[in-house]
Amino acid sequence: MRSRRVGATTFFRLIEDHGSAAAALDALPRIAEEAGVEDYAPCSQETAQAEIARARKAGAVAVLHGSPAYPPALLDLPDAPPVLWALGHTDLLHRPMVALVGARNASSLGLRMARRLAEGLAGAGYVIVSGLARGIDRAAHIAALETGTIAVQAGGIDVPYPLENTGLANEIAQLGLRLSEQPPGLDPQARHFPQRNRIISGLARAVVVVEAAARSGSLITARSALDQGRDVLAVPGHPFDARASGCNMLIRDGAVLVRHPDDVLEALGPAPSLTEAQQPEAPAPRARPRVTEVPETPAAHHRVPADAAVLHARILDRLGPSPLAEDQLIRDLGLPAGAVTPELVTLELDGRIARAPGGLLSRTR
Repeated sequence: MRSRRVGATTFFRLIEDHGSAAAALDALPRIAEEAGVEDYAPCSQETAQAEIARARKAGAVAVLHGSPAYPPALLDLPDAPPVLWALGHTDLLHRPMVALVGARNASSLGLRMARRLAEGLAGAGYVIVSGLARGIDRAAHIAALETGTIAVQAGGIDVPYPLENTGLANEIAQLGLRLSEQPPGLDPQARHFPQRNRIISGLARAVVVVEAAARSGSLITARSALDQGRDVLAVPGHPFDARASGCNMLIRDGAVLVRHPDDVLEALGPAPSLTEAQQPEAPAPRARPRVTEVPETPAAHHRVPADAAVLHARILDRLGPSPLAEDQLIRDLGLPAGAVTPELVTLELDGRIARAPGGLLSRTR
């Protein structure tokens, strides 16, 4: 997962194609060379061990895809994080969750609404998920501290962001849960926030947007929720308030209008209780079965038998800046999926195509 140009979707594809993490690591330099990437080196064992040591020093534990502690809500995502660093009470990952997100420069009314929603939903049995940002996120976390809240961080688990929320982050680690898919010590950068947002929406049964501008990270979270099949709800605002424009757009496009917690509960129903007898001992991934043995057939069996460059050109001709579903691309090419999917990995490692949530592909250059 920490190897260059390997994202979550590519991680699972490599495991499926090669049968084990060890075989995938061995194959990566060859795949990169065939993609025209020179001097490619996978993540070293020393780098991985250093990350584990730093996480342990911070008091975090690894929650691995397919393990009993892994949140069942993420298992149906094609880009589910293979590893999450967790700091706090991991049992919260097996309770029903609702995400509350919104503006960093929230209004007083927006903050009051976030607190009211968080308290009401928490009282009904839901864990409140948010992103530990200023404004709406902070208000939601504080309101749900005693009942259960999860903060998904864009940077490393030991790097609270923004710094003004360090005290709140420490409280969440004691009373709730902090999560990050990034290596410890990583300062968040702009590209990490959309990745963080897909985890926020993926964990939740629904995303409630309290205040959001027309172009904001909260709307990215709402779009991720729609791609993931989660419900999207929004609090309306005054048409003259730019902080309400995104919420009003969501409602116009079909999001459930929220006035108070009862509107959310009416849309979702009460939080289901999960007894010990009902909780599975080890939830298995629904989207991708775990492969524990190296298949007898070599990995080269999956390669395109003829000239791969010709197929690469056909794939790139079909793709543009607008995302296209992978299964639609395969149908358009008229080729077996087993012939196309390994070459998609090659093109992704080469940086020529990009993946988006929902199995969408686009051309980067």
